Amino acid sequence: MFEALLCLFIKHFICDFPLQASPWMYKNKSTYGHAGGIAHAAIHGIGTFMVLAYWLGAAAWVFALADMMIHYHIDWAKMNLSSKFGWQASTSEWFWILLGFDQLLHHLTYIAIVAMAFKLA
Repeated sequence: MFEALLCLFIKHFICDFPLQASPWMYKNKSTYGHAGGIAHAAIHGIGTFMVLAYWLGAAAWVFALADMMIHYHIDWAKMNLSSKFGWQASTSEWFWILLGFDQLLHHLTYIAIVAMAFKLA
C-alpha cells in the first residue's frame, strides 16, 4: 500500500508539472469542458492506471477514471478562484496558498484511492 501511494505521488509530480508544460493545458483549465483541461486530467488518469494496474490489473481503470474526474474539478475550481480574486504568483501570497491547497487535495485523493483500492483487492 505504501509503495502504491509513493508511486502515485511521483506520478502526480510528473503529470502535474513536466507533462503540463503546454500553455494549451494550463491556460484553459478554468474553462469548464475545455479540451486542454480534460487532456491534463486524462494524463493523470492514464498515469494512475499505469501505477495501480501493477497491483489491481484491469480493475485499476475504475480508480483511474475517478482520479481523472476529481483532478479535473480540483484544478477547475483552483483556476476559477484564482481568477475571481486576481491571485497571481507575483502579486499575491494567496496564489501560493491556493496552489498548496490544490496539491493537498490531490494527495488526499490518492490516499483515498489507495485505501479503497486495497480494501477491495
